[in-house]
Amino acid sequence: FAGDPTYDKFCAMCHATGAANAPKVGDAAAWGPRAAQGIDTLLATSKTGKGAMPPKGTCMACTDAELKAAIEYMVNNSK
Repeated sequence: FAGDPTYDKFCAMCHATGAANAPKVGDAAAWGPRAAQGIDTLLATSKTGKGAMPPKGTCMACTDAELKAAIEYMVNNSK
C-alpha cells in the first residue's frame, strides 16, 4: 500500500498542522523517538489511540496494512 492516500484522508488533519499536539510530518525531532520504537509499536498505538488521537485516527475501516503504510509515510517524511 502507498501510505499517502490514507494519510491525506485521515491523518493530515492533525499531523499536518500539529492539532491536539500531534507530531507534525516533517518534524524529525518529534518523529525520531517515535520511529525508534519500531513500526509494530507505532501500529499498536495507532490502533488503540493516544492522547487526543482516537483509535485508528478516525479510520475505523482501515486495515493494519493501510495504517502501517500511513505511519511509514509519516515517519519517512520526517527524517
